[in-house]
Amino acid sequence: MSLDLSSRLVVGVASSALFDLSESDAVFRAEGEAAYRAHQRDRLDEALPKGVAFPFLSRLLGLNAVRPDDPPVEAILLSRNDPDTGRRTIRSAAGYGLDITRAAFLSGGSPGAYLSAFHCELFLSANEADVRAAVAADQPAGYVLPPPTSGGGLDEGDDDDELRIAFDFDGVLADDASERVFVAEGVDGFRAHEETHRDAPISPGPLKPFLTRVAQIQALERDRKDYRPRLKTSLVNARGAPAHERVVTTLDSWGVRLDSVFFLGGVEKTDVLRTLRPHVFFDDQRTHLDRASTVTPAIHIPFGVKNTAPI
Repeated sequence: MSLDLSSRLVVGVASSALFDLSESDAVFRAEGEAAYRAHQRDRLDEALPKGVAFPFLSRLLGLNAVRPDDPPVEAILLSRNDPDTGRRTIRSAAGYGLDITRAAFLSGGSPGAYLSAFHCELFLSANEADVRAAVAADQPAGYVLPPPTSGGGLDEGDDDDELRIAFDFDGVLADDASERVFVAEGVDGFRAHEETHRDAPISPGPLKPFLTRVAQIQALERDRKDYRPRLKTSLVNARGAPAHERVVTTLDSWGVRLDSVFFLGGVEKTDVLRTLRPHVFFDDQRTHLDRASTVTPAIHIPFGVKNTAPI
């Protein structure tokens, strides 16, 4: 009987998000495809350096300890490489102890078309064009921002196995309906609209299914008595009172509880993230993320009205 992935949290990850491919890419740009292939074959057993998304993904897979006989998390490598040059990626993952056994090597093709086939509720890539194409096709995808300096954003912070995930709200967990009001009517119109609709949930955004799966894993952690919960979730949001009420209404309607919620009312998000130390932060606005990437791995969700124009 074939494996049914629909009951698991499935994350598709490009090699560009999981590993630091700057050296390999430099060979490709300077010397061409043949030299790139030789470079990878000659280093098959040399692990690629960890990339920006590595701490997040490794800890996410670690959550399978809550139910080893039926793991709740699945990671699938979705690569533009061909199978020959992609072998080093698989070996690198195994060398780091990542349980990634499924992959698609597309020989230059875009991974976005296969996200539904693998039931992915998140796709991470450092190829911005691939991410934008996936989001345009209503797929949940995020662009992994490079660290601002060498090694920046890659500090795993501590030696325990806790996983801390932080989200923005509008354009990430919820759709961009409120953002559209803000753009059209300004801050005063936005506040009046949200107060009037404070008891009306906002429609789901691209990462709401991902959040729902994460909440299910947290429920598994709470139900297992001989297990120390590892997963922590946070909302780091620019809203303030009274616009915060609609966020609470929406989360309640989804049956989701986050471990911490910050309604900053315009206070710089980076200051909170520096203390919170998430292993990943999802936001739909690059202005926030470019600063956040100095203190945490940052993922851009290019969804909604704030992303209608090219960066």
